Amino acid sequence: MKLKTLFATLVTATFLSGGVLYAGPNVVSGPGAEPECFAPWDKDTTFMQWSAKEGPYKIAVVNGFVGNTWRIQMVKTAKAFAEDPSIKDKISEFKVVSTGTDAPAQLGAIEDFINQGYDAIITIAVAPTGFDRVIRLADKNDVVLVPFDNVLDTDAVMQVNEDQLAMGKRWGEFILAELDAMGVDGGKLLEVRGLAGNSVDRDRSQAINDAIAADDGDWEVVTVVGNWDDGTTQKVVADAIAVHGQFDAVIGQGGSNGIVQALKDAGHPWVPVAGESENGFRKAIAEYSDEGLKGISIGQSPGLVAVAMKAAISALEGNVMPQLISVPLPVATYKDLEDGKNYWSELPDNFFTVNEFPPCNVNISGPDIMAESEADTN
Repeated sequence: MKLKTLFATLVTATFLSGGVLYAGPNVVSGPGAEPECFAPWDKDTTFMQWSAKEGPYKIAVVNGFVGNTWRIQMVKTAKAFAEDPSIKDKISEFKVVSTGTDAPAQLGAIEDFINQGYDAIITIAVAPTGFDRVIRLADKNDVVLVPFDNVLDTDAVMQVNEDQLAMGKRWGEFILAELDAMGVDGGKLLEVRGLAGNSVDRDRSQAINDAIAADDGDWEVVTVVGNWDDGTTQKVVADAIAVHGQFDAVIGQGGSNGIVQALKDAGHPWVPVAGESENGFRKAIAEYSDEGLKGISIGQSPGLVAVAMKAAISALEGNVMPQLISVPLPVATYKDLEDGKNYWSELPDNFFTVNEFPPCNVNISGPDIMAESEADTN
């Protein structure tokens, strides 16, 4: 009897510690699947592998904030890509929900999808921390959890992103180089931040200000919060101009159309502007660069959701995947903008121009994206 009891205890201990209850991914050696698409972040990136599951799969996208055009386009892109012939037959059920900026609401939605038996959950995290509980629950249930865009401060899940620090650094250095070429070595810079409390806003702002601090110029940085939204950005930039007068340059994380409109409405001289990949912003740069709008547009593409969905399916199929997947920065400056190539005069101003990832066989047309709804799916 004592021998049987000891055996039962050992079996229980093995079950708890051997990865059956909290299975999750194994850390394995690379290279990973489709490296031309799922590129490791750097040489130190680890690789993960989940047990292969038979498809088709139940997949959910749990968005947080949905109050700007980027998020709306992202939701529409997810729905459009779910119908793409390359993955449609691999999905048995697809849901999209937006939970707002409340972290507990987002965590609750993720837990609910896990408990409903979904195989993969794609998410834009409301905050970079606080997800330990849902990560453990996902591992327990062999669910692939893939944060993208606003990623988590953890290496326990597979994540997809562009390099936000590199983006902020590129913005800051571009502005300073343009001002230097104009003979300007000091003055007021306006920084327009994004949505507070997440890793993207934090990393971009840190890199922007590090670039400015490393410069020899005498700069005063005025900071406002635009939430990556055109309307909000237009208001806060207009208010900043009214209070502080003229700026020598503007660096905006998003809501770039709002920056342009605020400068126009105030009769502010055109100055170098760094911003996102909104179609209207690129139109304005192309039109007014000769008058002083020396712009750089770097796109954090809403199409990242498609790469994240494709990565989740690859992981469910048992493929080796990088823990952190790097998507290259799509950069366009006033020197290389071309209508029909990297902006479109016939498309709306609030359309984000970068939605093609040829190495991933992801190419979602503007009309297909805009035909979808941003509403939650039931």
